[in-house]
Amino acid sequence: MPLFSANLGFLWTDRPIADAIRAAYNSGFDAVECHFPYQESVSDVLTALQETNFQMLGLNTIRGPKNAGLAALPGWQSEAQASIDQALTYASQIGAPNVHVMAGQVDGQAAENTYMENLRYASDKADKYNVTILVEPLNPYDMPNYFLRDTAHALDIIQQLGRSNIKLMFDCYHVGRAEGNVIQRFDACLKYIGHIQFASVPDRGPPSEGSVDYRKVFVHIDKSGWRKPLGAEYIVNGPTEDSLDWMNSLVCKL
Repeated sequence: MPLFSANLGFLWTDRPIADAIRAAYNSGFDAVECHFPYQESVSDVLTALQETNFQMLGLNTIRGPKNAGLAALPGWQSEAQASIDQALTYASQIGAPNVHVMAGQVDGQAAENTYMENLRYASDKADKYNVTILVEPLNPYDMPNYFLRDTAHALDIIQQLGRSNIKLMFDCYHVGRAEGNVIQRFDACLKYIGHIQFASVPDRGPPSEGSVDYRKVFVHIDKSGWRKPLGAEYIVNGPTEDSLDWMNSLVCKL
């Protein structure tokens, strides 16, 4: 049976992260993850994690002034590296094993050179904290001109870098919207995956909706030997608790 992580960038956003951690625990999740926790007290977050015996699986570098990340933006290297330092410091304080380094909306060779340099910097720094750096392609409908276009592009970057602590964030939602066959792309990427997320396609709602059959996806991921929690990163309309029927309708029938 798969395990699930509540992404607190989407779920229980009406409360502080510490309280959202407790809500996720009470709702039957196995772990949590977040986006940008930097305004939240480290001690409060850590206390909630200890109370629930949860792990915060990961967090993101800041969006920056263009709202999509900094790491591939030529001319923003000092800001990008400062955001990496910030994320790694916070992650180390709460025991999070992953940091997603957001690339930004940009393209071209200068952007690739900048991104590669900043990921090397992130990899070197992450080694000291025993943290994995994640990179994630975002679909062009939600994030036009995002530097990482699809999983093939992300794998090319990862393979060029050749760093064991740089992995792919495989988001079934973004893959489903941009590339199509989620299971096929999962199999092609499995060797390089560091974390998995999901939401319905195309509306980014709970996984019981949309064109992707998540019962099949979850079974396939489980049969692959993947044992880490899968991140529920979907849009909620109303109270988060009212969106959790999928945990029974999908998972209990696996």
